Amino acid sequence: MSNTNTSHEPVITSYAKAPTRTISAGGVTFAYRELGPKGGIPVVFFVHLAATLDNWDPRIVDPIAKNRHVITFDNRGVGASTGEVPDSVEAMADDAYTFIKALGFDKVDIFSFSLGGFIAQDLVVKHPELVRKLVLTGTGPRGGKDIEKVVGVTYWDILRATLTRQDPKEFLFFNRNATGKPAARAFVQRLQERTVDRDADIKVRAFQTQLKAIQKFGRSAPADLSKLTQPTLIANGDNDRMVPSVLSEDLHRRIKGSELIIYPDSGHGGIFQFHGKFAPVAVEFLAR
Repeated sequence: MSNTNTSHEPVITSYAKAPTRTISAGGVTFAYRELGPKGGIPVVFFVHLAATLDNWDPRIVDPIAKNRHVITFDNRGVGASTGEVPDSVEAMADDAYTFIKALGFDKVDIFSFSLGGFIAQDLVVKHPELVRKLVLTGTGPRGGKDIEKVVGVTYWDILRATLTRQDPKEFLFFNRNATGKPAARAFVQRLQERTVDRDADIKVRAFQTQLKAIQKFGRSAPADLSKLTQPTLIANGDNDRMVPSVLSEDLHRRIKGSELIIYPDSGHGGIFQFHGKFAPVAVEFLAR
């Protein structure tokens, strides 16, 4: 398919400038942003716990959007999307499917992070024909060891962040050391580059429901990921306290032919800390 932009609008390749749009399907109005040249298979981004449209690192989105149609969206009940947050990851995957089909796509690539990776896995297991390529970052498999402990770690770090007036992501996504602290601050600043039309923060109840869904996902029987035939790129930091790094290795073992990258001296947000290295790898993988 050609990448010609038929509407003659200038192609937006900066996530900070991507307009927010809505589409209604299955009783939900989904908020989403799109950028990059239209045409071909889009890359749909599946976001993390408590995250809205404003939580994607522009240093990862923008390089991918240079040559690809990129779509980010708010899950049901999050940010500017209507409805109630589902209390299971499967239901979140059903919503993602509804959203993608409403936009008229029969084939997508998926870029996922953390909870987004759980949702992406459930989606691809149920609808393998929809997904061409899969990027799974900072995530792990259904029933993975210690996934249910995310809840305790998250609440502890939110408390630590509140007491020090910092963003919880600085604790949750990065090591509290000489390399991690500046990387954390830089990441949080990059998320502020968009100054207009920012998304609404997640509501506390919606966040708590997402945590319940994660707990269920962690405690349930594993999915059969050996059936996955999609080229899959897996990445994480070597010290992920939220979704333990060993779970990335576990995913790599379960998904035949998958590629695994573990970044040194970094945590859950390893791909953000190493965006300069990771973004070109993701671009190359998705372009192959």
